[in-house]
Amino acid sequence: MQANNPVTLTRDVDAAVVPVGTKVTLMKGEQAHITQSLGGAHTVVVNGNMFRIDGKDADALGLEVQARPAATLSGPVTQEALEKQVWESLKTCYDPEIPVNVVDLGLIYDCHLTPIGNNSFKADVKMTLTAPGCGMGPVLAQDVQNKLISLEPIDEANVELVWDPPWNQGMMTEAAKLQLGLM
Repeated sequence: MQANNPVTLTRDVDAAVVPVGTKVTLMKGEQAHITQSLGGAHTVVVNGNMFRIDGKDADALGLEVQARPAATLSGPVTQEALEKQVWESLKTCYDPEIPVNVVDLGLIYDCHLTPIGNNSFKADVKMTLTAPGCGMGPVLAQDVQNKLISLEPIDEANVELVWDPPWNQGMMTEAAKLQLGLM
């Protein structure tokens, strides 16, 4: 959807102000310009301000709410297969201002899986942000946690925001740099 095609909000909807992360309610009838719809979330501009709207609220934008696919592995879960699935799931988390996923941006520093029972795992993730003062940190961390918990074998997920080492553009994949015109 193009940013120059406004949509009218069909109902009041919760949103997060980008980049500060403050929770607000956008009102029914307001005009919104969708600038990004990636990873199940939507970035919109309303009255010159940017907001992130969760995918579960896509109907407020006149869009269809996408059912979250149940991510399952057949048979007994191997840690190796689950790790692959975890990284694929993390690649569906996007910064609301940058059309690149958090993995390719180099924001995920570590993901460790620990067995906690029969076919049950705990995921511990260390991630950073492109800027330490970004108020969207808790929103992105929650998005990462939600994606992990949606994986059937993961019963616990902890996401820790870390600042060491500080993020820099060199941490991005070549694909991300290419997509952002940095190569």
